[in-house]
Amino acid sequence: MTSESENLVCVFCASSDSPNAAYNDAADTLGRELAQAGYGLVYGGGGHGLMGRVARGVFDNNGSGSIEIGRTILVDSMHERKQLMSQHAMAFIALPGGFGTLEELLEVATWSMLCIHSKPIIVLNTNGYYNALSDMIDKAIEAGFIKSTNKDVIVMCDTPQEAIAAIKSYTVPTTRYDLTWTTNSPM
Repeated sequence: MTSESENLVCVFCASSDSPNAAYNDAADTLGRELAQAGYGLVYGGGGHGLMGRVARGVFDNNGSGSIEIGRTILVDSMHERKQLMSQHAMAFIALPGGFGTLEELLEVATWSMLCIHSKPIIVLNTNGYYNALSDMIDKAIEAGFIKSTNKDVIVMCDTPQEAIAAIKSYTVPTTRYDLTWTTNSPM
């Protein structure tokens, strides 16, 4: 982990607001809570929806590294975008979202399982939005596809405050694959 990433959290979430105010409020609160805890933000860009709400919450509350919120880095591919976000972040939080959010969340979970990184992966389970994902993980454990000791690669939280606390208390499961990866730019 570089000093550049020590206080930056990567957030995955919807690029649109929800008609259910609870999701919008959770994004607003998470941005504020991240800033108040001394964290800055790494995200895929965009000023709309839940993404925009989190970014404004961090920026409006002087989050660490918030001067970078307006910075845009152009990349050649989605994979490069995700790799760059991962390099700069010291943790990941997923709020509710669609296919893109799910893909980003599951990719960083896979990267953790493969020991590409050992960073906290937190899910903000507002209104039980991710209950089905938790059930799917339990089903994969029951079927023998995921070790029960690896369930906590992803930590489920119900409130933004719990998500911030989970970053600080995250413990990397010791039963992940013991792989060694080399790359020109470490995550």
